[in-house]
Amino acid sequence: MMAGENLLGGPPETLLPDEPAPREALESGVDAATVAASNPASSLAWALLADRAFEAGDPVTSYAFARTGYHRGLDQLRRAGWKGHGPIPWEHQPNQGFLRALHALGRAAEAIGESDEAQRCAQFLRDSSETAAEELS
Repeated sequence: MMAGENLLGGPPETLLPDEPAPREALESGVDAATVAASNPASSLAWALLADRAFEAGDPVTSYAFARTGYHRGLDQLRRAGWKGHGPIPWEHQPNQGFLRALHALGRAAEAIGESDEAQRCAQFLRDSSETAAEELS
């Protein structure tokens, strides 16, 4: 049996490719805004910007950053073969940027009164990775 194989016949896990340039820049302390400007497809950079804005008390800006990271991540997931559902494991580090952006989007949506969107994001996160939902909550 292959790792990640679903014996119940559900969709396979989606594993995004590694993005070493933005990941290494962020790990070395380069500001997330600089990383997002030079690597706009990096969901992780946008998620970090969303976290920073939220922590600063600016949920509208957090929402905008999170939505950007979320959509960039959806683009990457589709290129990786994702069909709109199925597991996106938190344990695979390159998936964490998208999952963090999804969590940040739900959190910011709740803060600005978009309860339906916040619930959809929370459910999408749980459906994608129960581990991510637990880690990020």
